[in-house]
Amino acid sequence: MKLAETVTFGGGGLDRSAEIRGDDAKLAELFAGPEARILPMWRAKPHLRGEETLALAPVAPGHPILEHATKTAFFLGFHDEEAWFVADVSSWTPEEQDLSTLDSFVDQSEQRYPGAGDDARFAELRQSMTRLSPKDAELAAAARGLLEWHRTHPFCARCGKKSAPAQAGWQRNCPACGAQHFPRTDPVVIMLITHGNSVLMGRSPAWPEGMYSLLAGFIEPGETIEAAVRREVFEEAGVRVGAVNYLASQPWPFPASLMLGCRGAAETDDIQIDPKEIEDARWISREEMLSIMAGEHPSIWGARRGAIARFLLENWLADRLD
Repeated sequence: MKLAETVTFGGGGLDRSAEIRGDDAKLAELFAGPEARILPMWRAKPHLRGEETLALAPVAPGHPILEHATKTAFFLGFHDEEAWFVADVSSWTPEEQDLSTLDSFVDQSEQRYPGAGDDARFAELRQSMTRLSPKDAELAAAARGLLEWHRTHPFCARCGKKSAPAQAGWQRNCPACGAQHFPRTDPVVIMLITHGNSVLMGRSPAWPEGMYSLLAGFIEPGETIEAAVRREVFEEAGVRVGAVNYLASQPWPFPASLMLGCRGAAETDDIQIDPKEIEDARWISREEMLSIMAGEHPSIWGARRGAIARFLLENWLADRLD
């Protein structure tokens, strides 16, 4: 697919420079240097600035907000001459600020650190990803995914003892048994399944009323991408799929997925959903999908902007799945 790397979080040009992750002296020099860019993140929210167009809002070494960092800043890589790091400042407690929607499906709250600048604030990445440049979106995705892995994997999977960050944050080592652990990424297939002029859409019961998207599911051990597409579609909607083609991928750090976008041809249009898997599935014509994407449908709204599901649907409607 010619447009594959234009998907959100893709094609930002980050040079991860893995060869220097074990060089503590070099990293310390970079961290203290004039080209250092330290991105604070609070409860998985990046520090941003701007209004219609957003940008990351890094700080310099010694900034007061870094006093709340729970660990040494982790090295993300280079963009041009800038050395980017991420610091988890989740120990900071915002005072007299709205925290009521933090755990909701759509967190629209923003938290402002005193003295960080009039327009600087922490904001949910899913609500801001489409307003970031490709560079900033890739940096934010890498930062969020890396910090979430450390947050959820503090113990050794082999012996259960506490492990410690290593390799500039891209590894955890167990001092008890010597095991090494690396950031987790879960492969997920997401499928544009078509039958004639229609596409198969479904919804989870946990989603807001009226929200539909493409079917998706995790790849199982020993399974190919193509087999996972056919299995997941049949499990969820009872639809048999024939030919399957890979289209594009998207890092999705919510918390740690790699979305593998595929196209599949349905062999039948009969739907039999598994209510344990999804709440509903239906075939939607191109004409109806145009109404949904324009926000004009009376009862259905589609995949969120920035998600690979919407990317695939938009290119399907434009006949650009090549």
